[in-house]
Amino acid sequence: MKKVLILGVNGFIGHHLSKRILETTDWHVYGMDMSTDRITDVLENEAYKSRMHFFEGDITINKEWVEYHVKKCDVILPLVAIATPSTYVKQPLRVFELDFEANLPIVRSAAKYGKHLVFPSTSEVYGMCHDAEFDPENSELVCGPINKPRWIYSNAKQLMDRVIWGYGMEGLNFTLFRPFNWIGAGLDSIHTPKEGSSRVVTQFFGHIVRGENISLVDGGAQKRAFTDIDDGIDALMAIIANKDGAASGKIYNIGNPVNNYSIRELAGMMLELAHHYPEYAAGAKQVKIVETTSGAYYGAGYQDVQNRVPKITNTCEELNWAPTTSMADALKKIFDAYRGQVAQAQALMD
Repeated sequence: MKKVLILGVNGFIGHHLSKRILETTDWHVYGMDMSTDRITDVLENEAYKSRMHFFEGDITINKEWVEYHVKKCDVILPLVAIATPSTYVKQPLRVFELDFEANLPIVRSAAKYGKHLVFPSTSEVYGMCHDAEFDPENSELVCGPINKPRWIYSNAKQLMDRVIWGYGMEGLNFTLFRPFNWIGAGLDSIHTPKEGSSRVVTQFFGHIVRGENISLVDGGAQKRAFTDIDDGIDALMAIIANKDGAASGKIYNIGNPVNNYSIRELAGMMLELAHHYPEYAAGAKQVKIVETTSGAYYGAGYQDVQNRVPKITNTCEELNWAPTTSMADALKKIFDAYRGQVAQAQALMD
């Protein structure tokens, strides 16, 4: 019976993972976050109360609680991070302070107490790599100039990967996983109207619900490989189970190379889907697709990646895993999940 520590348990990955653990295993979840809006149903479920242990706190403040629970638990997932491009550009120091500095003591505690550290790297570490598919063992990690603060997230995550690898050379049991554009309900708030404040699928969805124009940055030709959250959680569960130590000392891309679409194609797919839902159709009819520049949308410090396709050979072979959810089905699940929230999101036009 594993004890799993999830820091950032109310986040996108954290709340989906904790729910899956409680539904399908006898493991205990010890979770910390600053809010509970995504995990309310889990916390209130009588069937889970003996195995769901939640503490409302902040990893930068409640350091003693964190260290105690790293020592107490078997598997450590520090999922607290800033992962929105507008913040990379506007507040780069905040990104470094949280994503690297605040997580470093947790990594050190995992090494100190001999725990299995499952750490969220990112597809962004590959930067502007020119490979047709990004290989966790061989691809070069290519970032832009210093005057483009967009790269501080990529650099902070890459440095953490290297530090964790270094601890691994001294005995730390670790697994690094790199999510490639995981999408699903609860990714960001659809109630946030400000452009650039959330990730692309949520951003477009919010605009459709509110009948606002969708802005394509630099024409929307840049492509991403999108991955349904449930496929991602399948892989994470295999990593946490770590049968025969297969995941120890490994780096895994977790993505779906089949779902590789341009941002322009994504906007078209979402608008087409919206017309099939009575709740969304009226808003969708008002939406126009317009073009803007990355400078106008994000700020002068932005640079984009044109293609980002994961090589998942080792992930599939070693974890006995494969992504199975098509792009159409992944988007449909999101549209289904928010059908009851349309009125609140529309009200944000005011």
